[in-house]
Parts: sequence; structure tokens; C-alpha cells
Amino acid sequence: MAVLDALPGPYAFDPATTALIVIDMQRDFMEPGGFGETLGNDVSQLRRTIEPTARLLAACRAAGLMILHTREGHLPDLSDCPPAKLNRGDPSLRIGAPGPMGRILIRGEHGHGIIDELAPAPGEPVIDKPGKGAFYATGLGDLLTAKGIRSLVVTGVTTEVCVHTTVREANDRGYECLVLADCVGSYFPEFQATGLRMIAAQGGIFGWVASSPAFIAALHTTLSRT
Repeated sequence: MAVLDALPGPYAFDPATTALIVIDMQRDFMEPGGFGETLGNDVSQLRRTIEPTARLLAACRAAGLMILHTREGHLPDLSDCPPAKLNRGDPSLRIGAPGPMGRILIRGEHGHGIIDELAPAPGEPVIDKPGKGAFYATGLGDLLTAKGIRSLVVTGVTTEVCVHTTVREANDRGYECLVLADCVGSYFPEFQATGLRMIAAQGGIFGWVASSPAFIAALHTTLSRT
């Protein structure tokens, strides 16, 4: 077992039953000139996660951890997008509307794709999800069960929306979740700080929070002993 310092206390994991999940690092959200920026958001708040996540991916690939990526998006006919999600905000900037990188959050469009800096390696599953959480209406749960995964290291965007929803879903399913603070991001700094505190509150009500260097160091230490 590997152990690292985290909040609210030490986090222990077995690399053989641990998976890294990289949530929604998509052009629509992350890139200058994309959908997120057209809404008035500061994409630099998300882009600060790119370098630490790239280093984390390299370490996890070298260690042989299971790695999964997710993309939020919908079918071109929007049949998997309920009105409660679709009918939000300016009609010209809603899901399916023409955007700077193709139709907004539509599968197959350029903006729906994962940014080049964090592109999945061959063989790494990409989970296309119609909701905010990675378990809803996807095969993620079955995939993790088939691989015997019990611990999830969670990264991606945004902290208070898709990351939080996924961690809550995973916690309800019995997974021990570690969120890496430097590898998750929000457009809103106050949401970032509060979202991380909520995860580790009350003795780790949803999971643990740590830094990616701490996780990488623990991973290297453990593997060097084997």
C-alpha cells in the first residue's frame, strides 16, 4: 500500500486497484476563444491545471495505473439532453448552438475534443457522458468493476460541477476518492476553494484532497519497493 499526506488525513491506496480519471479537459471549456471564454469566463483559471496534469499522466502511465478520460457532450439530435439542461442561458449560446469550435458540446465537434496537451494515449478509455457526473448513463461503473478498481484519483474541470458530481457519485458507490487540488480547476476561485473544502469536510465526507506532487512521490516510493 502507498500512503500520502492529505486532507483530512493520510490517504492509502494500492496502485493495482487505483485508477486515474481525467474529467472533461475539453477545448470547449479550456481553450481561449472557446465556449467557456465566450460566456465571459477566465480560462486561465482552468489552464493552470494543464502542466501538473500532464506530469501526473506521465507518472501514472509509467507506473501502469489505469487511466480514464471523460468528455461531456450530447448526440447531434440532442435526444440525450433533457430540457432542464438544454434551456439554460442565452439561446444563442446553448448546447447545440453554433459555437467558435463547432456546435457547442456536441459529440464529434472540434470543441468537444480533449485538448492536445492532455490527449488520451492509445488504449486509455474515453467515457462520453451526457451529464455532469461520470457514472450517469455511461459504462464507467461496469468498466471499473471489471478491472477491480477500488480507489479513484480525480482530476479535471470544473471543480464544483463535474468533478464534485463524479466524486459524490463515486463515494455513494464505495470508491475511495482522492482529489488533486492542483489538477482540478474552476472559473471561479471562490468555488475552487470551497469545493475542495467540501470534499474533505467532516472527516472526508466525500474523499481526500492532496497535491499531485505528493501523490506522485507516494506512487514512486511504493513502486520502488516492488
